[in-house]
Amino acid sequence: MLRAATAAAAVFPARFAASPAVAAAAAAEQRSPLLRVLGVLRGGRGSMPGRRARFCSNSSASDSEAAEAEAKAEDAAGAEGEADGKASSAIVPTNPRPEDCLTVVALPLPHRPLFPGFYMPIYIKDQKVLQALIENRKRSVPYAGAFLVKDEEGTDPNIVTGSDSEKSIDDLKGKELLKRLHEVGTLAQVTSIQGEQVVLLGHRRLRITELVEEEPLTVKVDHLKEKPYNKEDDVIKATSFEVISTLREVLKTSSLWKDHVQTYTQHMGDFNYPRLADFGAAISGANKLLCQEVLEELDVYKRLKLTLELVKKEMEISKLQQSIAKAIEEKISGDQRRYLLNEQLKAIKKELGLETDDKTALSAKFRERIESKKDKCPPHVLQVIEEELTKLQLLEASSSEFNVTRNYLDWLTVLPWGNYSDENFDVHRAQQILDEDHYGLSDVKERILEFIAVGKLRGTSQGKIICLSGPPGVGKTSIGRSIARALNRQFYRFSVGGLADVAEIKGHRRTYVGAMPGKMVQCLKSVGTANPLVLIDEIDKLGRGHSGDPASALLELLDPEQNVNFLDHYLDVPIDLSKVLFVCTANVIEMIPNPLLDRMEIIAIAGYITDEKMHIARDYLEKNTREACGIKPEQVEVTDAALLSLIENYCREAGVRNLQKQIEKIYRKIALQLVRQGLSNEPVQEAVIITDGGEPSGGDSATLKDENLKDPAVEDASVTTNITNPGSEEANEANLAKEELVHDASEAPKEASVSEGNKDTEGVKEETTDNKIEKVVVDSANLGDFVGKPVFQAERIYEQTPVGVVMGLAWTAMGGSTLYIETTKVEEGDGKGALVLTGQLGDVMKESAQIAHTVGRAILLEKEPDNNFFANSKVHLHVPAGATPKDGPSAGCTMITSMLSLAMGKPVKKDLAMTGEVTLTGRILPIGGVKEKTIAARRSAIKTIIFPAANKRDFDELAANVKEGLEVHFVDTYSEIYDIAFQSDSETETR
Repeated sequence: MLRAATAAAAVFPARFAASPAVAAAAAAEQRSPLLRVLGVLRGGRGSMPGRRARFCSNSSASDSEAAEAEAKAEDAAGAEGEADGKASSAIVPTNPRPEDCLTVVALPLPHRPLFPGFYMPIYIKDQKVLQALIENRKRSVPYAGAFLVKDEEGTDPNIVTGSDSEKSIDDLKGKELLKRLHEVGTLAQVTSIQGEQVVLLGHRRLRITELVEEEPLTVKVDHLKEKPYNKEDDVIKATSFEVISTLREVLKTSSLWKDHVQTYTQHMGDFNYPRLADFGAAISGANKLLCQEVLEELDVYKRLKLTLELVKKEMEISKLQQSIAKAIEEKISGDQRRYLLNEQLKAIKKELGLETDDKTALSAKFRERIESKKDKCPPHVLQVIEEELTKLQLLEASSSEFNVTRNYLDWLTVLPWGNYSDENFDVHRAQQILDEDHYGLSDVKERILEFIAVGKLRGTSQGKIICLSGPPGVGKTSIGRSIARALNRQFYRFSVGGLADVAEIKGHRRTYVGAMPGKMVQCLKSVGTANPLVLIDEIDKLGRGHSGDPASALLELLDPEQNVNFLDHYLDVPIDLSKVLFVCTANVIEMIPNPLLDRMEIIAIAGYITDEKMHIARDYLEKNTREACGIKPEQVEVTDAALLSLIENYCREAGVRNLQKQIEKIYRKIALQLVRQGLSNEPVQEAVIITDGGEPSGGDSATLKDENLKDPAVEDASVTTNITNPGSEEANEANLAKEELVHDASEAPKEASVSEGNKDTEGVKEETTDNKIEKVVVDSANLGDFVGKPVFQAERIYEQTPVGVVMGLAWTAMGGSTLYIETTKVEEGDGKGALVLTGQLGDVMKESAQIAHTVGRAILLEKEPDNNFFANSKVHLHVPAGATPKDGPSAGCTMITSMLSLAMGKPVKKDLAMTGEVTLTGRILPIGGVKEKTIAARRSAIKTIIFPAANKRDFDELAANVKEGLEVHFVDTYSEIYDIAFQSDSETETR
């Protein structure tokens, strides 16, 4: 707006020339205190020839005096003119005059209202409106009405929006546009039209009275004048002076306002109270509604008051702006000063030889690092380091290539080239360490001991790739740390679950910003040795994304023939990883790609049976949890029955992670219980301490004992202690006798000296009683108070399976489980033989059911030729629970037995479970998960198990405690299963 005003003033100098009424204006200014003060606001040349006004916001005292003297001289000269003259406007009247314009084209102003004396450029896209303005200028009537646009209902004027609002205003026409305009606006003179840009100069206030024409929007208007006011009114004077004072404060921080003052006085003439109010509101940064309120106000005092509020707010904003600018300037100058001083300090030190430059210091650091490894470092690596050091000296420190080379040398020199840790080849010590950390896991321990034995015989050890597979919580990850401790190797773990970027393993190219080496190089830097134990966790959960296939990238890392020269993309030099022992963990090895699986030595870790869980809970979990909770062994007792109930009813999964959580839960509740007892028994403990000190007061001791006897919590605990320790009844009676003696001693002090020896004995017994009170016993009866209701019910639904129901054995990722296969007859009739399957079965299991139906039909025809059950009966086979998805081929023999049991009306043998895949000819094929299924059978108290004959070797490898008490049959054909499952009770008794 300021630029437009200056340009317009230059284009139309004659129009804004001074009027002949200069003397009258000078006389009025001499009489008006307001105008004398405002004279200081105007800087540069005034609008009236022969007068000069000075801009004095930053003037000194002498300048101010000179300005006042000059102003007095000019006022005296002006007083010779017309005594009652008024300052006239500098706008040259045109034909017709502005006050004669009663019908104008209405122009919408979207952002701010136009005040008299100010320029405003606007853009008009409506060609009809533009044409009308051009024609009016040709007719020497270059006037239009400028009216502020109202905000849409429900919108906040303080929130900045996009150009949608302006676009919607441009779309409005006629009456719709008239409704959106404020009634009070400004008569504006069209000073220039350049394309769609129109520059307006405000003249006077208008009010819309009626609509004349819709396109372009033309309205009738009334010209508004200020209400009469008293110039000598003290309130108006005081308000105007405050406005001027505030403007002066703002002018000290903003030189832009000075130009506003000069431009305004050139176009409007001298200031008076109404113009002062308009000027302050126009140049303030207030929102459009507040400015419109000033424009609509015709009362001079109220207008001045509104303007004062806006200018005060503007002053606060200016102060804030000044403080922000000062803070930024101080920060910048401080940084520059610090930089200059540092550069000078560097130059001085370099001149005196006290310090070398950055490049020399870096090179020295890198050479010092590699010096100790020179004998062990491969020659090709040393050559690369020397080349990069030479390159570093030639580069400028400010270049980007310098930082890349520095980081590259940092990684090259920090790696442990040829640095190996001393390994432990003591088999007995390794066995002891492994047994300390884990119970069972004999396969894993045996394999590690074999690795140590081979290394001892060879004198050196080679790296291997071992994969531990098993359900969650069996100790796969934790055993990796134990193996590292047993071998005296450094341990490093990283998880590849969900990894989808090859660069995480092979590193990034150095050309990329922020490039980093792969995980293996980071591992070597972290551990500081070239033969660590690296645990790659969750290798069966590798991802695959747009950045490549990490499983394929692991092939080079885990191949003993290739990792001798493992090439990282960042280092770009071969690294020897042949001494690294890789231990991978997986839940399901079927999820691992075959080429990667082929490079690993698989060690399966099945779930723990109940006996193993009991040992683990008692020897490891309970001990660690008790120490973590700060509980002493004598303060709590968890019985074997409680642990057994916890394992069978709460923690049936194959691992022990959930068992650890439940034990932690028990000990947390015990800790809370002990703390609560400790708070209630705190006075008793103080009494015991005083007794140990030597001479407690008999009265205090008796009082404390009386309170303890009255405390119901202590009484209950005493009862519990007596039940737990029946032999302590005599001790309790003795304690009561002692308490009576002490009570008597408090009543008769003369007897206190006689019983002094008894008090020491009483103190010892009292401490023993307190310890017994604090002890908490957890057994199967109160286990529910600590861990809640049992989570699992018995998997075994039937004590004796009815007709058509047979128990099968299944394998899951969580371990083994038992499941029933139920068969029932839906309807019967000639030729209605059919099979219905439910239980959310997979495709393989559905095919097994069809095979079982066919094989069962053939066997029934062989055993009972006259039985037409399958030909004339519709059979429904269901595998509970229906919400669990099930699939796999190992349920074939169980399905056949269930169908034959229904067809012949005979239940199968009691406590029988089976598993195995069946062919159409009745052959039994091997299955997997023998240990898990055996554990599940033991958990359900099964006594007889049927396995395929090909799995006999797997069963023989199981521990003796797993096979104990089981009658296992290994079969090749289904006829053998038939003889076992449907043998009569008499045959069973005979056997």
